[in-house]
Amino acid sequence: MKASLIISTYNWPEALNLCLLSVFQQSRLPDEIIIADDGSTDQTRELIKYFQSKSPLPIKHVWHPDQGFQLSAIRNKGILVAACDYIIQVDGDLILHPDFIKDHLDLATEGKFVSGSRLLLPQGFSAELFRKRKLPSKYILLWKGDNRLNGLRIPILTKYLSSVYKRNKPFYVKGCNMAFWRHDLLAVNGYNEGISGWGKEDSEIAVRLVNYGINRLFLKFGGICYHLYHPEAARDRESLNELILSETLSSLTIKCERGLDSYTLNEIIVS
Repeated sequence: MKASLIISTYNWPEALNLCLLSVFQQSRLPDEIIIADDGSTDQTRELIKYFQSKSPLPIKHVWHPDQGFQLSAIRNKGILVAACDYIIQVDGDLILHPDFIKDHLDLATEGKFVSGSRLLLPQGFSAELFRKRKLPSKYILLWKGDNRLNGLRIPILTKYLSSVYKRNKPFYVKGCNMAFWRHDLLAVNGYNEGISGWGKEDSEIAVRLVNYGINRLFLKFGGICYHLYHPEAARDRESLNELILSETLSSLTIKCERGLDSYTLNEIIVS
């Protein structure tokens, strides 16, 4: 099975550098990397060009002009240019455990989508990683993390827990650590671009997938990633995004009005 890894980013090359370094330490590499760039400046572009020159696998840089927080839109563009049947989605402020891709592919199941969690790294340690520009061992990352249970890898439990963990919260997801079959994303029209700014775009797509009959598996004790510290994003649109989510829940919506079908491939900027 082939997998596209979509990494979303915006003007934080220091974090993206660590994220990409962790991708190339995977026990099972993805088949392509897609950087979904929400309008970063040339510093990020130059970093991506550097990795493209060194990479043993394709790296596609998908970019659009900076028009504020448009995560749904840039993820949709990344989905459209993906060449593989399975899509693993992360944020560019994560360091991936060496078995992150392997764990996701081991759990990939037709008729399901997957969400995992993340271990939070404290501010001082994150700053140290940015200064050193290199990765510590997974054991140091686990020891430094604030919620260490999310950093334990216990493969024997992963499959068992996947259908029962948080079963009472079927729409609970972490958008920074998810995976989908591409044809399921096409069926629900991808991310809802009515949602902009921080929050709820991941929960809203989860609701529409469930409405379509694609239920969640939770990747527990596997698919581990480490979240680099940053201040919280502005949440000035959170209440509006909550309203969109509530409408999707009550109306049993499957396809959003503004999603993947807003674009053709030749409109998307890829380098």
